[in-house]
Amino acid sequence: MKIWTREEQDDHRTRKNFSIRMSLFFFTVFVIFAVIIVRTASLQFVEAPKLQQEAKERATQDIPMKPVRGTIFSADGARLAYSEPTQSLYITFEQDFSQGKGLESRPKLDAALKEILEVFEQKGKPNVPNPVMADWIGKKQLDVENKMNYGYAQRLAKTDLSDDEIAYFKENKYKYKGLLTFEVAEETTRRYDSDTVAVQTIGYVKRFGSVLDIDYYKTISKTLKQQTDQGLQYTKDEAVGYFGLEQQYQEELRGKNGYRKIGVNMQNTAEGVEEVVAPVKGYNIWSTINKNIQLKTEEAMRNQLRKLPKAISASAVAMEVDTGKVVTMANLPDFDPNVYRTGSISDADYHASEYAYLNGAIRSKPTNDTGKKAESVVYLGSTIKPLSVLIGLEEGLITPNTYYNDTGVAEYGKGDDKIRNAGSHAYGGMGPSRAIQKSSNTFMVKMIGERFFLRDGANSLNIWDKHMKEFGLGVKTGVDLPDEWAGKADYLTETEGSGSPLSRMVFASFGQKGRYTTMQLAQYTTMLANRGKRMEPHLVSKITDSEGNLVKPIKPRVLDEVSFPDPYWDIVQNGMRTEVDQSFGDFGYDFARKTGTSTQGTKPNLFDNGVFIAYAPRENPKLAVAVMVPEGGFGSESAAPIARAIFDAYDEEYGLDGVPKKSLEKAEEGAEGEAVQAGE
Repeated sequence: MKIWTREEQDDHRTRKNFSIRMSLFFFTVFVIFAVIIVRTASLQFVEAPKLQQEAKERATQDIPMKPVRGTIFSADGARLAYSEPTQSLYITFEQDFSQGKGLESRPKLDAALKEILEVFEQKGKPNVPNPVMADWIGKKQLDVENKMNYGYAQRLAKTDLSDDEIAYFKENKYKYKGLLTFEVAEETTRRYDSDTVAVQTIGYVKRFGSVLDIDYYKTISKTLKQQTDQGLQYTKDEAVGYFGLEQQYQEELRGKNGYRKIGVNMQNTAEGVEEVVAPVKGYNIWSTINKNIQLKTEEAMRNQLRKLPKAISASAVAMEVDTGKVVTMANLPDFDPNVYRTGSISDADYHASEYAYLNGAIRSKPTNDTGKKAESVVYLGSTIKPLSVLIGLEEGLITPNTYYNDTGVAEYGKGDDKIRNAGSHAYGGMGPSRAIQKSSNTFMVKMIGERFFLRDGANSLNIWDKHMKEFGLGVKTGVDLPDEWAGKADYLTETEGSGSPLSRMVFASFGQKGRYTTMQLAQYTTMLANRGKRMEPHLVSKITDSEGNLVKPIKPRVLDEVSFPDPYWDIVQNGMRTEVDQSFGDFGYDFARKTGTSTQGTKPNLFDNGVFIAYAPRENPKLAVAVMVPEGGFGSESAAPIARAIFDAYDEEYGLDGVPKKSLEKAEEGAEGEAVQAGE
């Protein structure tokens, strides 16, 4: 056996270690090359299409082109909101002005922008507001520092250009080459009927970037990055619906935007257009609002406000009993929504419409800067008494044969508190039906309000509230408009000065403790007319495409129904005979009606609101009407004349008996013409 010397052993270990290291080295090299080969194959055969697409996207970008909004028609075919062609000016920056050489060029850019603004002043249309430097730079509308846009993105400079402006900017497209370039693009601007028809109901448009405080648009903004459909991308300058049907049906009206695919260089600026995809026009909305009825309603409201010393606002809603169609929804004061046609508004126009743009028929709305005067949502007053009687009958507080002697004043509680009829009139003996007709406060207090509390204590208020909600008072009506208010049950409020539970129950029984909207009042009146069906009010009858093809019909819908014995309904209907001969003396139909005068405020600043409800004809009702005139005084004097104008207008257009009177007039005119011709 050979014995290894120390030198031989060391040499052997060295050779062995070297051999292992070389093996590891070659193995590592093999693995690396294998990975490279596999990765190369993957890049070439698997990921190549994706990488090619990414490279293409880096070299090109899609620039949205604004969609063309659909038209909102009235029921009689008038265009209430529509889009028409216009020319807009866009600016594209050729430098990044937030850093480096671009930052050094800012003085030159500012000088160029000032010159552009001067061109607007000299050549623009006199009725189109011009932007100012404070908006462009101070409010960052042009986003000069690219904080909201990429460098290649176009910035909207102005919409609705004049012919002189168009010619100037086309001729001077490259006047500021190296700083910016111009492009005049054909787009659309929103127009509204010049007769200002139901402006708060129709709504108007504002720029997308200015309405992100609204939840609907806030949600859209948050999901834009995940939106893969190019046609559904929004830009901050796009005009979108704001309030009214414009907002409620934004998705249907909007359509889809088109886009231009442009080349982008290493400096992230545009290098020409490679492809253009045209926008898709939105659907058309057919409103249930009849223009002729609406205009006659607004005219009657203006006439009344001129006569009333304190009233400065009014609202009215007329709703078909069987279908739920809202044929008129009027608010005064109103404004011309065409001031918003470009999506923005001047300061002067904003202040002029500041308290007029909200829809007082569906929500609480102030009419001046105090926020208190002429609030649009008022107590219902005596118009609640038909429902009070129904509740009294249903709860067993009274019967159809209940007798009460009305002395004009009623004590309740310990006898220290008193409620009087209007003018302290004593109406003598009466039952439930005559109590409605004579609008007896004392009957409601003694026979319903006080009895209710004595039987159920404070819980009577909750039971009362349940019945109110069954009739649409204190809940949203379901009307197809955004921002509807549910009303306010002050009888449930336990605060200093609100009164005891007994006091609140008593006051609620004759209409002084529940604040509701005109839309809710109209829905409630419809339920009285159709004997318990709560119809969903709707302002759109159908949706069609740009070719007129039906996309979606809107059918009548019953939200819920209350069931009372027919004798109860008969009592209420027979009692709705309030004296309104001054307005309806020559009305050709038997109709059910109830006036109301609610008192609000605190002494010595109390004021009376005029309220009126009616439906016609009394048998086989066709139309229900509700009118509110805050600070208008007695409902019979302030609100009833407006309702009469609505009934007459509806009779003319559709016929309260099913026969439009305008068609009869045309037939009579034709017959007279034939007779004259025969005589000749």
